[in-house]
Amino acid sequence: MDQATGGLVAGRPRMPTAYGVATQSGGTLPWSWAEEQLRAARNYWVCSTRPDGRPHAMPVWGLWLDGAVLFSTDPSSRKGRNLTANPAAVVHLGSGDDVVIVEGRGQPMRDADMLARCCDAYEAKYAIRPEPDNQAQGFFAVRPTTVLGWRERDFPTSATRWAFAPFA
Repeated sequence: MDQATGGLVAGRPRMPTAYGVATQSGGTLPWSWAEEQLRAARNYWVCSTRPDGRPHAMPVWGLWLDGAVLFSTDPSSRKGRNLTANPAAVVHLGSGDDVVIVEGRGQPMRDADMLARCCDAYEAKYAIRPEPDNQAQGFFAVRPTTVLGWRERDFPTSATRWAFAPFA
């Protein structure tokens, strides 16, 4: 766990009894498994809410860095406008076999050191360097409040919910 995330508690997700998750004890996935999936992902689905309440989902390239999902989007894009108006966000990876779902708050990144580190990591991962001074390349960080994860092959025993302490 990254120190920036505060306290972390692992347990079982709340799901209908028929799914068999609530009857399992122990065997939750380690947080390192979730972080490995988040770091390795090429695409991240960012889900936000439109002003009229309708959901919006869009894939982006991004990073798991310093306990957050980081990505670039034009602030005038639908997801940029949605997150500015309502920071509630869900980010999930593309796999239905090794599932990681991040629930949290998406906020613009403004810290120059963080932006520089983000650009370095983005360039290393995608061989394209974002321009932090380009107004069309706004940067957002989704910091988790809850993360859900499981492996499809052993779903009832691997289903895990990580809850994060509130940020200061």
